[in-house]
Amino acid sequence: MTGANVLRVAAIQMNCEPGNKQINLERAYQLIFEAAKAGAKLVVVPELFSTGYRVEENDVELAETIPGATSNWMVNVSKEFNITLVGCILEKDHTKGIIFDTGVVTNSSGIVGTYRKTHLWDQENTRFTKGDDLPVFQLEWGNLGIQICYEVGFPETARILALKGADIIVYPSAFGKARLYAWDLATRSRALENGCFVIAANRSGIEKSETSFGGNSRITGTQGEVLAHAVEENEVIISDIDLDEVAKQRRRIPYLRDLNRKLFAEEFKKSSSTKV
Repeated sequence: MTGANVLRVAAIQMNCEPGNKQINLERAYQLIFEAAKAGAKLVVVPELFSTGYRVEENDVELAETIPGATSNWMVNVSKEFNITLVGCILEKDHTKGIIFDTGVVTNSSGIVGTYRKTHLWDQENTRFTKGDDLPVFQLEWGNLGIQICYEVGFPETARILALKGADIIVYPSAFGKARLYAWDLATRSRALENGCFVIAANRSGIEKSETSFGGNSRITGTQGEVLAHAVEENEVIISDIDLDEVAKQRRRIPYLRDLNRKLFAEEFKKSSSTKV
C-alpha cells in the first residue's frame, strides 16, 4: 500500500516475567527492534509490559513516577528508532500515595502524554485509582486515543475518543483467554462503529498458575476487518493503514454525524443513579 497518508503500524504480543523489569524490557526491545526494522512508525506493546500483570503484592515497589525509569526508556527507544511508542505501566503518585494503570505515549521528542485507565476490571479496583480524562493525542500523522484492556468492552469511551477526532484507538492489554469471545467481537466493533483503526496488543502466557492471557493481538480496519493477527507467544504483527480511510468510512456510515448527542447526554444523566 502506498500513499501520502499511509502509516505502517505494529502491535507486539509478548509474555512477561512478573516483577522482572530487566528481562521484560530486554524482550520488549527485541520485538520493538523487529517492528522498527520492518518500517513500523507506530508500535504498541501490552498492558504492564515492563512488570507483568499479576504483581499486586509488589505494586508499590514496582510503580514509577512519570517521567521515570520506564517512561525514559520508552523515550530513548522512540528516539533510537524514530517511532511513536505506546506502552502501559504502573504509575505512582507520590504526593497522594496512589497508583494508576497508565498508558504512555512517547516519540523522538519525548513524552507526548499519558492516559490513566478509567474503567477498572475486578480486583484492579483495589489496586489502582481510576483516571478522570479521555485525552486524544495529536501526532505528526494523525490523532491517537488510548483505552486499556477491559475498556475494549466500553463503546462509550471509544465513541468519545472518536468524537474528539481519534483516527486510531490503541488497546494495550492483558486480556484473559477465557473471554476471547468478547475480545474478538469488541475489537472489531469498536473499529466499525467509530470508523477508525484499532490496534490491540495483548499479553500471552500464564501468571500465578491461574491467570491465562489470551494473545490474539490484532490490527483492525475501519470496517471491522482484521488486517493482522498474532498467533505466537512473542510476535510482532504489522499492517499498512491508510488514514484517509477514516474520513471515507465515516461518510459511508455516518454514525458519528448522526449520533443524537443531546439525547445521549440527557439519558446518561437520568441513568446515573440507577443500580445495575
